[in-house]
Amino acid sequence: MPKQKIVVISGAGISAESGLATFRDSGGLWEGYDINEVASIQGWKKDPENVQNFYNLRRKQATEAHPNDAHKALADLEEHFEVSIVTQNVDDLHERGGSTQVLHLHGELRKARSEEDESIVLDVGAEPIAMGDLAEDGAQLRPHVVWFGEMVPMMEPAAIEVSKADILVVVGTSLVVYPAASLIDYADAGIPKFIIDPSDPQLWDREGWTHFKENAGTGVNKLAEKLKNEYLQ
Repeated sequence: MPKQKIVVISGAGISAESGLATFRDSGGLWEGYDINEVASIQGWKKDPENVQNFYNLRRKQATEAHPNDAHKALADLEEHFEVSIVTQNVDDLHERGGSTQVLHLHGELRKARSEEDESIVLDVGAEPIAMGDLAEDGAQLRPHVVWFGEMVPMMEPAAIEVSKADILVVVGTSLVVYPAASLIDYADAGIPKFIIDPSDPQLWDREGWTHFKENAGTGVNKLAEKLKNEYLQ
């Protein structure tokens, strides 16, 4: 009998429990950087070195962070279910936590790409990117992330993945920012749907959702036990 497919949509809240700050909590500033200046295509065009410095800092912070209980619990579910992660996060904590199917909606900190040709992508690991570091096409390397004002090229693959879900889980995101917020609309209406969020998201006043009012680490572990008890009989 094939394993049931769990699709998890994750956001900044799951990384926050590993010590990584979120845009929402930063008040528009992050380590002294104005988010609008460093996380937008306009900011890159205005001052690319400032943007590089910001993402070099984020890359260093993410490298020093460790997967938390939520990351590990999602990975452990792969023993019993097919688990696909669709994450809005640019860190690699899901992978380091043990998850094997991870789709990054907004890019990856550990990668760089050509400023001119977005298909030219290379792994830089924890290393900084400097102005003057060039891709094979001779263009400046930039962070392989999606900034405000840019298209989200992985939206279609993510929507297809959500459409295949037997069980949908949302953790660490209130899904109020589009286009990512639209992903839940691609799930089949009748499947079980769960959200793990310590607050009461306005978005979830619709039928069919079960709300775990917990932080990510506690909530994912509770949900994992529930899923194993109900679906592995």
